[in-house]
Amino acid sequence: MSIMEENFFEKILHEVFGRPIQVLSSHFKSGGCINNTLQLQTAEGDFFIKWQSNIPEDMFEKEAAGLKALKHSKSMKIPEVLAFGKMDGKHYLLMEYIESAPPSTNYWEDFGHALAQMHQGKAPKTHGFSHDNYIGKLPQPNKAHDSWINFFIHNRLEYQLNLAIKNRMVSNSFIDRYRKLYDRLPELLPDEKPSLLHGDLWSGNVMVGNDGKVCLIDPAVYYGHREIELAFTRMFGGFSESFYDAYHEAYPLFHGFEERVDIYNIYPHMVHVNLFGTSYLNGVEQVLQKYI
Repeated sequence: MSIMEENFFEKILHEVFGRPIQVLSSHFKSGGCINNTLQLQTAEGDFFIKWQSNIPEDMFEKEAAGLKALKHSKSMKIPEVLAFGKMDGKHYLLMEYIESAPPSTNYWEDFGHALAQMHQGKAPKTHGFSHDNYIGKLPQPNKAHDSWINFFIHNRLEYQLNLAIKNRMVSNSFIDRYRKLYDRLPELLPDEKPSLLHGDLWSGNVMVGNDGKVCLIDPAVYYGHREIELAFTRMFGGFSESFYDAYHEAYPLFHGFEERVDIYNIYPHMVHVNLFGTSYLNGVEQVLQKYI
């Protein structure tokens, strides 16, 4: 770490805690494709910091709000947010540092039960959130809807489609078939009361905490149908089957959930289309061929 970087982090710590805190060392951590991430070792303990210049002004503020909502559910370990702000033209999010430990013997079962507990917690009657936020670096609208299907169509499927149209990534034929799926959703998807959702729940946003139990990071929080959360976990290979068995034991899913996974995952596929390119359209095409 250069002297300039060290001064940058020490300025942030001084601003947050109101006193000088010396940075002794730092270590880069995995932070995905968007942000820089470091473990800061200081004279007063370790901290975790994310920072970036070229992101929306409110991205870390919205992430902090999502982490606090998850933490308020008291269902599993969530990093404590210490501060967010801007220093020397760079946005930052400062959190407690969580040292990862080996998973406990019943790690996946405990995770399944904990997620079921979170999904069963107190929630508003409408699907949505108090504000819009982000999934990756893409805006994620969360305007409230009484109907889950209307929320899913307008705030997830159609929004991502319009981004792809704007960027000329989809054909007219694709657009037509994609929108025809909307008419079929009432017969394909069950309705249910909203649940608090992490919103971006795949293996890259799950870590083992210092107690050997699950810790969730990098959320895209909203209140919605819990089936979309479970479907999202299957996007990149899925979790242990003991996780799904434990979840279903604690909070059974509607019959036929496995048949609906691909429909829900049109949303993360389209997010990947808009973030990384048209190769991810294949996953959407397969679903459209099945139902249209």
